Amino acid sequence: MDTHTGYVARAGARDEISTATLLGQVMFLVAIALGFAVAGSYIGRDLASGTAFILFLVAFGMLIAQSFVERLRVGTFAIGWLYAIALLIGIGIGPALSYFIQNDPAAVTQAAGATALITLGMGAGGFALSRDLRSWMRPLSFLILGLVAVSFVMLLFLSGGNPIISGAIAIVSSLLIAVNFNYLRKHGTADDAVWIATGIFVSIVNIFLSLLNIFSD
Repeated sequence: MDTHTGYVARAGARDEISTATLLGQVMFLVAIALGFAVAGSYIGRDLASGTAFILFLVAFGMLIAQSFVERLRVGTFAIGWLYAIALLIGIGIGPALSYFIQNDPAAVTQAAGATALITLGMGAGGFALSRDLRSWMRPLSFLILGLVAVSFVMLLFLSGGNPIISGAIAIVSSLLIAVNFNYLRKHGTADDAVWIATGIFVSIVNIFLSLLNIFSD
């Protein structure tokens, strides 16, 4: 999934907000979004796989809409939009996650642990890196969008995932986490909090699902 295809670099002075404050706002939003996703996965654990997949696609469409509509990226309504996306994603992956928890809990534990380590490492690396990675955001965003689309097609017509595609999604999503944290430190303004949080949240979900697919093979 992707949330930066409509990214447009902002010119002009930064809003009056410290990097530490912005970081705190972003991570708070990410944490709450993850909570909504977990709650959604519990709500959707017994859904039919077709229904769950449709809801997952709805969340994907909402992400695309956010890329092109400023109101969905800035302000209180945008925060609600992020949480709705997170809830729908959680519901969408609920049946699959429930299956893995019951039949392959080790894969779930490994994927969750590895995702946490990757997020921490790439986030810290991107935040600390002196080089400006803003130019990477658009190409990586289009790349992840293409990989996710291929993954969807394979899931629909080949009845399963592909570990190579899953690995590529995990790698690109990891790079996007670094880019998001780098952008936050170098260019972030108060208006960027929601869409940066959305990007980090979606990347975390992408990494977790990709690793779950890899570890369960």
